[in-house]
Formats: sequence, structure tokens, C-alpha cells
Amino acid sequence: MTKTKNTSGVGNAINRVEGHLKVMGKAKYATEFPVENKVYGQAINSTISKGEIISIDTSEAEKLDGVLQIITYKNAEKLKTLEGVRPEIATDTIAPVLQSNKVHYYGEYVGLVVAETFEQAQYAASLVKFEYKEDKSAVIDFEKSKEKAYTPDNGSNYSRGNMQKGLSEADMVVEQTYNTPIEHHHPMELHATIANWDNGKVLAYASQQIVEDATISISATFQIPKKDVRVVAAFVGGGFGSKLNLERHVILAVMASKMVKRPVQVTVTRTQMFTNTGLRQQNEQKMRVGAKKDGTLTALSHETLSHTSTTQEFQEPCGMVSKMLYNVPNNEVTYKLIPMNRQTPFAMRAPGEATGSFALESAMDEMAWKLKMDPLEFRIKNDTQTDLHEEKPFSSRLLVECLRIGADKFGWKDRKAEPRTNAKGNWLIGYGVSAASRNSPYKETHAKVLLELKEEKVYATIQMDATDIGTGSYTIISQTVSEYLDLPEEQVVVELGDSDFPVTPGSGGSWGAASFCNGARAACENAIKTLKNNRNINQKEEIAIAELLKRNQLTKFEAEGMAKPSSEFEDYSIFSFGANFTEVWVDKDTGMYKIKKMVNVGSAGKILNPKTAYGQIIGGLTMGAGMVIAEQTRVEPNFGNFITRSFADYHVPVNLDMANIDVIFLPEEDKIANKMGIKGIGELGITSVAASISNAIFNATGKRMRDLPITPEKLIEAELEEGVKA
Repeated sequence: MTKTKNTSGVGNAINRVEGHLKVMGKAKYATEFPVENKVYGQAINSTISKGEIISIDTSEAEKLDGVLQIITYKNAEKLKTLEGVRPEIATDTIAPVLQSNKVHYYGEYVGLVVAETFEQAQYAASLVKFEYKEDKSAVIDFEKSKEKAYTPDNGSNYSRGNMQKGLSEADMVVEQTYNTPIEHHHPMELHATIANWDNGKVLAYASQQIVEDATISISATFQIPKKDVRVVAAFVGGGFGSKLNLERHVILAVMASKMVKRPVQVTVTRTQMFTNTGLRQQNEQKMRVGAKKDGTLTALSHETLSHTSTTQEFQEPCGMVSKMLYNVPNNEVTYKLIPMNRQTPFAMRAPGEATGSFALESAMDEMAWKLKMDPLEFRIKNDTQTDLHEEKPFSSRLLVECLRIGADKFGWKDRKAEPRTNAKGNWLIGYGVSAASRNSPYKETHAKVLLELKEEKVYATIQMDATDIGTGSYTIISQTVSEYLDLPEEQVVVELGDSDFPVTPGSGGSWGAASFCNGARAACENAIKTLKNNRNINQKEEIAIAELLKRNQLTKFEAEGMAKPSSEFEDYSIFSFGANFTEVWVDKDTGMYKIKKMVNVGSAGKILNPKTAYGQIIGGLTMGAGMVIAEQTRVEPNFGNFITRSFADYHVPVNLDMANIDVIFLPEEDKIANKMGIKGIGELGITSVAASISNAIFNATGKRMRDLPITPEKLIEAELEEGVKA
């Protein structure tokens, strides 16, 4: 029987295979699983930034109907605690909670009320009274605390060549500081879990991006065997990095379940999403760039000052892009951290690249202006096919092609280089460009495929603990199985997000697509290989999977597979590349501006599904625009609480804020990256978007904006850049 090639495989823009479940409300998110005898927990937050709890009054709450348990440090389960001074936070780090009367930041969990209903738990939580001994030495103000900064001992500081020599050889030097504020992730689905402790075994339905690491964190925190922990995350309603690690509401739910001997649901409120589920660090980035008159870069340094918490260390790698994007012989990247009484920051979409590219690509634009060079040509002149940081060739690098094709699509040739010279009525019109890059990791992934022959048709089920955080994992994995088993997509079922399934790296870091799909490929190939070997069939002979099962006299069969980077992978630097072009219109009187047009060009290996990939880029562009337009979390300077605590005051882009958008994917299959030629794309979409908008605003107004977000009042108050005609 010969094979007939189907049209459901990779590369096709098919609809999401789980789409019908979502629109019908049948896709089960963390708190939507039917769990009998479930009760509810409501966490209580501290109201000081530093100090001690000296008394707790639970009497009023305990009188209420339905209240089952009030948990504080006085009666909490003893957990494994953090060791050392500010240990680094990771995706599988323990998450101890309620282990002492100490308070380290405003909003830290200090208690949990468990009740029969959600409303009872919330009301009872409001009645629990805490008395504190406040420590006035809390470190709250970033600007006033810079002398407390230290250099993290994690080997991230880097240099090559000689910066001072490079700067002395330059004909022009740009030295500027760029500031990005605290931002919060705010996925649509709140962080939530239903946890059940049953006879020493834990089952947690949890909104987590990496279920394997969630099981590690739970087991290590409670010091129980990992085999006794199961985490299920069938659907995750967005994460953007905030659900990579296990946050303390999950530990609270597990602890409460053990104490009340019933399943406990804990949902983090939108306000608690500010105080208890991570954030993007505030970053002050000092750039020094040197170049010859002809545009040749001679030196580039990137110094980042950020904050971390007083209990754990996290550092956003802002200088990552500055190490490798351009051909510069003298390079230096340094980091310093200020321990502050704030919650521990953690990864937010494209950590390091999103914020670091704003500083780098703004500085590159400033240098081009000073040299009177086209900023597009300036970037192209300093292109490199070697990653000078890793001292390895790139597996593929089509950055110049992205810039050239994007410029043509955007109409860059019509741009007026002189700022403030393109006007229409009261509007000043500007055009900006930026280059983008994002590391494309590929991690070891395991998968299982189950085959069943029914009425002459083969149905395949693929299982792995991978998650779908809204990115389309179900769909691209389904397409991969369809491709490698040569089955129609409707005969493929994908089961994800269960720690009982084969292990994957989970969703995050732009490694998902390459890792998951190659894992699925390996399982399918192993199934075919085994079935052929069993009947002494030549591996090169093409036989339909149904016929293979028949020849093996089987109606059911399963196989596992594992995919991981090759030895060749380690010899190259693997990145996705892109370019952003933006047109803005700025009202010269009010400082209000509109993003009128955006063009994004990406070189990200094989595009598995243009429709889901397009959605990823649109999401990234929107978040990048949000960095510029409005997103910032403000800290009250006296008490350390967040002034922004809901969507009423933490503003994100809406449809009217966005532009006409063109997205272009360059045809590319990087077989060094992995056998399927896939690279990451999700985080590439946000990288350097902020710089392209900021650069466009400069071209429109002649005002160089170095502090995000760029608000109308900042624009009005800003002075014209030196050399710009009024």
C-alpha cells in the first residue's frame, strides 16, 4: 500500500485544534476541573514592607459560618526553607511560605483563610487582624538606594577586547542612560490552583508553564518524594513568564488541603497579581557606543542596574543582546543589583532582550543620527556572521535580509532623515527601525505516541507534559504527528499538561515549539521504525501506518521517543533574528501620539503554522507597544506598596492603540538548530519593538526619549535634541 500525502502537516495555516473547546467553554483551566468536596482559600497580605508580626487576632473570622481553618506562621506546616543569602531563583526553586513572623515586603502572604465558599473565605480574611512591629530601615526607593548595589556572583559580567582603547579609537561616542520601569505580566487567567493532599500524595490542578518543575518545587518544599506529586495544567490562560516558577499560593493550597483534609482552591486576585506573582525588574541601563566616521563600531558597553528582593536573587540579562548582535571588537557588559523590600522579580516575556534591546537599539539610533548615517545602513554595516561572545558561527543569520525586506515593505526610502520635517496638519510624522534577536534554545523532550487501528483508519494520540499557554502547542504538535505518521489531522489527538506524561522542558524561553515538535517527531519515527523492524521491512520502504499495524497483526501499539540537541548544535550559536519598522504620528501641541503602521520581519526557522505564528508576533508587538505607551508599576515611596493595583491604573494597549500591522516570515529551515529546522518566535516578537517606536518618535519630533513609558507629558516637557532644527 503506497502512502498518499495529506495536507494537514507542518507548514499549513490550519485552525487551532483546541479552538472549538475554548469557544464552547469546554477547555478546562486550573480551577475548572470538577473536584468533589472542594473548599476555598483566600490569602492575606502584609501591610508593611519590613518588620515582624507581633500579634494576630482571628476571633471574629473564626465565628463566621463556613470557616474551616485560619493558617498563619503559628500553625503552618513546617517546610524546607531557603538557605544562604539571597539564593538565585529558578523555575524549580522551593517556595516556602508562613514559616516565620518576619515580613520582607508589602503584600507578602501572612495568612490563609479556608472556608466552604469563596465569599466566606474572602470576608473572613478581611476580619483577621495583624499587629506589626515595623522596621523603618526598609529599602523602598530605587534612586535613594543605589549605594547598596552589589555585583552578583554568577559569572554574567563579560568583556572582550579593551573598552577604553575602543572608545579612544572612535570618532564619535554616544553615552546615555535608558530607564525601564517595573512591569507586571497580567495574563488573562489569574494564577490559581486546586490542590488535594490525599494520604501523602498531592494532586494539583495548577496554572503552570512547566509542570515538571512544579512537581519538583512542591516535593522539595514539603520534602516528600517527587513520585507522590502530580501536577495537571491542561490549558494555561497566558503566563508571559509569571507561571514559569511555582508561586506560593500553590504551596498554601497544598498545605491547607493537608490540614483540612479536603481539596482546596486558591485563586490569586488581580490586586495580588501585583504583589505575589513576580514582575519585571526596574532597570537603569547605561550605554557607551563608539564608532568611526564611516560607521564602523569600535566599542560598546552596557551597564545594567536593577533591583532584587532581600530574600532571593534574580537578574534580568539586559546585556545579552549587546554581546552578540553587532560586529564590535571591544565589548563590556556588567550588572549590579540593589536588594530591596519588594517581592522577588522574575522572567517576563523576553527577559533581557525586551528591555536590553530598547537601550541598545536606541543607542544605535542615536549614533546613526550623530554620524548622519541612515540608521538602517548603520546596522547593516555592522552585521556579523559570527557570535563574538560565544566565539561561534551563527547556525543561520538573516538579519540583513530582514532589514532590507522590511524596509522595502515599509517604504523606508520615503523617510525624511531630518527630524520634524514631515508634517501633516498638526501631526508630526516619524519613522523608526530596530534590529531584533532572540536566543533559540532546544531542550531534551520525551513523548509517547499511542496508535489504534479502527475500521481501516489509524488514530494517533500523542502524550507529553508540555503546556499550551495560548501559543498553539496543541495545534503544532498535532500537525507534527500528522506529518510524520501521514495521517489527517482529525485522526490525531494531543494530550498535554500532565506530569504523569513524558517529560518536556515546558513552555517558556522560546524553546517550546522546537522541543515539543521534535519530541513528537521522535516518538512517531520510533513507532514506524519498530513496526518495520518487527516484520523485517526495509526502513526506506514507504508503507502506510495502517498497513504496518496490519502486518504486525496489531490494532494497538505505543512507542516513546526522545529528542535532544545534536553535537553539531553545540558548535554553533542558535538565534532567531528580526526587524521592526514603525510609523508614528505625534500631535505637536498635546504630545499625544498614534502608532499608525508597523512592519515586522522575522527569520525564525521553519514556520510550523503561519496562523499561530502570526498570533505570537501580534502579541509580542502589542506588549512591545505597551512598554512605550503606558505600562509601568508605580511604587509608593514611603510605604513600599504599589500605587498601581488594577487595570484601572495599570494600563495596557487596546485595539485602538495598535496600528496596521504587516508580519513577514522569511523562508528558512535551520537544520543545525534541530532536525525539523524550527527556531523560537514568541519572544522575538516583543524584542526591540519599544526602540523602533521611540526612534520613530525622535524622527517625528526631534526629541530623544530615554525613559519608558513615553507619555504625552514627557514628550511636551522634553527638549529638542542638540542639532535638531526647531
